[in-house]
Amino acid sequence: MRIWSLHPRYLDRQGLVACWRETLLAQAVLAERTRGYLAHPQLERFRSHADPIGVIGAYLRGIAVEADARGYSFDRSRIDRPDARGDEILMVTTGQLELEWAHLSAKLAVRNPDLLALWSSVSVPDPHPLFHVLDGPVAPWERVQPEG
Repeated sequence: MRIWSLHPRYLDRQGLVACWRETLLAQAVLAERTRGYLAHPQLERFRSHADPIGVIGAYLRGIAVEADARGYSFDRSRIDRPDARGDEILMVTTGQLELEWAHLSAKLAVRNPDLLALWSSVSVPDPHPLFHVLDGPVAPWERVQPEG
């Protein structure tokens, strides 16, 4: 499961669809509708919020907005809390964004080199609209740790 902290504009078609589907699964986990992925580390940041279902709904809405901009039609009725306030903010560190940017770049190098070339001038990627960026290392819940 990869719920990107990066802005969804950077994702290719496969990445955007996968992020939508995986976040819907995460929403089901948080709503206790499934037993799978209960201990998945990426869910920690949503669980730590006072309103986990609301904040993951706001995250899904951000993905759906990007899908709309590309002419895709993601089914917003699948968002448990589509009315969740847009001012719900989670924190993400610069180290986490850098790690995710490197991870996504490696995927795009294989899957969609043209899109990677489009973003080649980006040195500091924007976060998903739900996140506010703070200086800091890779998140402690992240399984893939930087080398060195």
